[in-house]
Amino acid sequence: MQGSARRMGVMTDVHRRFLQLLMTHGVLEERDVARLQKHCYKVHDNSAPVEELEAFINNINSVLESLYIEIKKGVTEDDGRPIYALVNLATTPISKMASDFAENELDLFRKALELIIDSETGFASSTNILNLVDQLKGKKMRKKEAEHVLQKFTQSKWLIEKEGEFTLHSRAILEMEQYIRETYPDTMKICDICHGLLIQGQSCETCGIRMHLPCVAKYFQSNSEPRCPHCNDYWPHEIPEIFDPEKDREATVSKPNKKSSRSRQH
Repeated sequence: MQGSARRMGVMTDVHRRFLQLLMTHGVLEERDVARLQKHCYKVHDNSAPVEELEAFINNINSVLESLYIEIKKGVTEDDGRPIYALVNLATTPISKMASDFAENELDLFRKALELIIDSETGFASSTNILNLVDQLKGKKMRKKEAEHVLQKFTQSKWLIEKEGEFTLHSRAILEMEQYIRETYPDTMKICDICHGLLIQGQSCETCGIRMHLPCVAKYFQSNSEPRCPHCNDYWPHEIPEIFDPEKDREATVSKPNKKSSRSRQH
């Protein structure tokens, strides 16, 4: 089976350009990935029919498999938007970051990560992160420098900032899930519905189980009296809306120049 999958994987100029552009962006929403695919066909093979996106991605992944690289699909934790990111399976995420960040900068990221994993909300305040600069390995770092480094992490899509607090970017969650499971087995949180790593979500006030917001939305989609799937007690939180690609497409078409006021993880 594996051998036949590899034989089927043929990289054309369309695939190569798509992969190159995805590497440049790091992570993209599914609708933007589809646009990127169409753009690559237009540039390199305008007469060919556009391959179905999943098959197109699988074709690339069958070639990348031997290089321990994968185009991985996930969803944003805040609203369930489908995303794609290029993930290196051969090295740990921290090792991958070593080419872009100094030792003390990587240690700052580790400390921010620990605060995020340990927190109940999935966020760590900039104040709490900056208070740890005296404990960093390697070259000493002033708080002003640390603030700049945190911005570098957001620009590189490892962290995302919301109102002075930091959490993991969607790209970081896709790349770091296995690393976090292995490094923080006692403090990491798991969604009771999809069993994936959970950074942000809701929890039952009675039994303590946790659920991603998109999982909450889907589980209680048509339930007027939501109850915990584990202990059956009343679910006290507001049920978020499920991401609807059709509605999103309509909103994009009707308001092409209006930017969303929400902070997106992409």
